[in-house]
Amino acid sequence: MDLSTVFHLPAIHDHHQAKTQRIHHALSQGTGRTVAAPTQSTAAAYALAHHVLEGAELAARNGDQDSFTWYAEHPDAGADRFTGAGGPLTVEPGAQALLTSAISDTPYYVLGPASQAAPEHLPKLTLDAASVAADHGFGDLIAGHAPVVVLLDGKPLGSPLRSWTISRMPGTVVLDYVPDNPVMVGRDLVHEAGHNWLNDALTATRCEIDNTQTFYSPWKKTHRPAYGFIHGCWSFSLVSLYVAAVLPTTSGETYTFLAAYLDRQRNQLRTVQPDHETALKTVADSTLRTKLRAVYRHALAL
Repeated sequence: MDLSTVFHLPAIHDHHQAKTQRIHHALSQGTGRTVAAPTQSTAAAYALAHHVLEGAELAARNGDQDSFTWYAEHPDAGADRFTGAGGPLTVEPGAQALLTSAISDTPYYVLGPASQAAPEHLPKLTLDAASVAADHGFGDLIAGHAPVVVLLDGKPLGSPLRSWTISRMPGTVVLDYVPDNPVMVGRDLVHEAGHNWLNDALTATRCEIDNTQTFYSPWKKTHRPAYGFIHGCWSFSLVSLYVAAVLPTTSGETYTFLAAYLDRQRNQLRTVQPDHETALKTVADSTLRTKLRAVYRHALAL
């Protein structure tokens, strides 16, 4: 399966560019300053612009003029502080730095004036993980939809690993990690970047999913509206394809763990087969619907 054609959706690039320009325009209107054109890739500029938007809004609400001015002067959220590794911008802020808000119970992190680059070995870990993913066809997905990585806790292989994204911070992924194991980090980057891709694809194609009907999700062990169900089928299909591709390159504990993981995913993907096509009918854009169907079917055939 040629994943490069799956992830290629010009409407997403156009959406990234237009939204970044709107954020920068709003920032310049509020400060009277002209915002320079971003020097990052379109996807990275898009992710960083949302950090700036969130940070500036928070500063304004708190009456923090110094922070607001900093965001106005750094429309890239000070990205030059994190250059060097060449991979995703990587931070390890600690759980105490995560935020919640009235409209987001899920914790998230906002780059700001006090943000620091993660210790050198962690940007290297995310770079190596992105490289592993790219070797197996997921390079465009990671580059386009996980340019900012917020690392939480390092945990041993086999421990429960948390990872998530939130729609208000597109392009940013939050995850625990297995130290010195880029294959495992790559797995979770693929999973969370997949969520970001689908959110952007739905927005870019102006698809509004009808959530009237619910479907059983074996991953959440509950019935979910079509939106969440489709997200689960898509991201776990992608992860299954990644694990199947990378498994022959692994050995030892990593091989044993991922082989068992892939077996579980095969069973769970079979479980949703009767409902998947029904749920896809809620996706109005035919191109997007075809991509979601193709990835699921290839994962189902593993």
